[in-house]
Amino acid sequence: MNVPLTPVRFLRYAHEQFPDQPAVVCGEERYNYAQFAGRAGRLAGALRECGVKAGDRVAFLSPNCHRLLEAYYGVLEAGAVLLPLNIRLAPHEVAYILNDAGATVLFLDQAFVPLVDSFRKNTATVRSFFLLNGTPHASWLSSENYEDLLASAQPYFADVMQFDENALAELFYTSGTSATPKGVMLTHRNVYLHAMDVAVGFTVPSEDVHLHTIPLFHANGWGAAHFITVMGGKHVMIRSFDPVEVLRLIARERVQSCFVVPIMAQALVHAPQRPEYDLSSLKWVVIGGSASSPTLVRDVKEKLGCDCFSGYGLTETAPVLAFSREKPGTCTKGPEHYERQAMTGYAIPGVEMRVVDATGADVPRDGRTIGEIITRADGVMEAYWQQAELTAEVLRDGWLHTGDMATVDAHGYALIADRKKDIIISGGENISSLEIEKMLMAHPSVYDAAVLPIPDEKWGEVPKAFVVLKPGAQATEPELLEFCRAHMAHYKAPRSVEFVAALPKNATGKTLKRDLRKHWSERGSQEPLIAQS
Repeated sequence: MNVPLTPVRFLRYAHEQFPDQPAVVCGEERYNYAQFAGRAGRLAGALRECGVKAGDRVAFLSPNCHRLLEAYYGVLEAGAVLLPLNIRLAPHEVAYILNDAGATVLFLDQAFVPLVDSFRKNTATVRSFFLLNGTPHASWLSSENYEDLLASAQPYFADVMQFDENALAELFYTSGTSATPKGVMLTHRNVYLHAMDVAVGFTVPSEDVHLHTIPLFHANGWGAAHFITVMGGKHVMIRSFDPVEVLRLIARERVQSCFVVPIMAQALVHAPQRPEYDLSSLKWVVIGGSASSPTLVRDVKEKLGCDCFSGYGLTETAPVLAFSREKPGTCTKGPEHYERQAMTGYAIPGVEMRVVDATGADVPRDGRTIGEIITRADGVMEAYWQQAELTAEVLRDGWLHTGDMATVDAHGYALIADRKKDIIISGGENISSLEIEKMLMAHPSVYDAAVLPIPDEKWGEVPKAFVVLKPGAQATEPELLEFCRAHMAHYKAPRSVEFVAALPKNATGKTLKRDLRKHWSERGSQEPLIAQS
């Protein structure tokens, strides 16, 4: 008889095999796997006692902490669906997601009481609001907080044979960088197999110590909640990304692995305090969320003293699809090595990934021809929540169409050129904004960059760069334009550069090009976007 594939089994396995092993470090609180499993079981019991039924959506509005990690198991143990919320969304956006998902219960960190109070009357389905920490003072909050619920609840552990592996387990909403957020439906089977695929592909050891630098509500963060647990590793929580605190935790907890987005990697590399900390335990850092650059990969490897490579995935794929570790027999040195480890990479086990042209045929493996990445994989979502038409647009003929345009080389490494909508068509030529951004990031004075198409009477549209300089660094527009033209085809180089203090970002540092476009279109070409101080 086949046992259903459910991530609930991960914590049960870790509890059985590693009960006394350190499981979670969160501030000054520490739990072993027996305690972690016990708390998750009491959360399941508390939810059932509160009337949560099978399939109900239970939402969490919280920064990274042990309670949110417990929800990844306790909510599912109760038969419900976990809905982690992006803590950086505006009140109307959080309300939209709660209503769209039909959430019945909301757990919230004390810091977000004012935010929730501002929209709670506009939520149609949430019947209970529970504080995760602190004392509930607002009249609309339940008189019991999270710890009170656990203290009074009887642990509940479901019969694992009663789980339906094809039932909804987790509901994540896309970042909404370019459109209204969409609910991504991940089944128990999706989550289980994705964790196994990553554990094998990344060769995660049982003694791994993982620092959760990425928020658990984000695609780059939530997968680690599962594959670290099943391997019996230690979860180290950090409420928000702070370079010095990250360095301190790496040294104190002997952290071995973490995921970062490029802006986080930049901050760690350039932190003045970095030499003060012993980072020798660190084995690998994966850069994801947005395209990295060979320069950044090199800096991480040299300054943090660990392996560094890129990872690629989507909310719709649970999330990891590929990574850029070098394959046996393809090892390189010097600049070529960093270029390869900054690529999108090749599929991890359990994933099929192709780059196809408009007819659906595979593009040549020449590293030049651009096509769309499509995939079928263990982690590909069931559907978008209540969005049948949008689901049919991306899930076609058994393949998920990602909208990411890429090339693929002779060794099977993909390299994303751009999103379909972000390809710049200038004078009939396709130009990758990511390629220009990487080139700008290679300049020693540039900290961050984004490139957009702007209208041009002659060429239709041309690339415009928005650049953030490193603290204390200087550069001029002519200097950066000449730098790009010296290292890439002239038609690809930006036609103008605007220096800004910061770029609009989402919760994990991905540039919100939607906001850049909006600012540009609304202000015209004369008014500065964000003045460089």
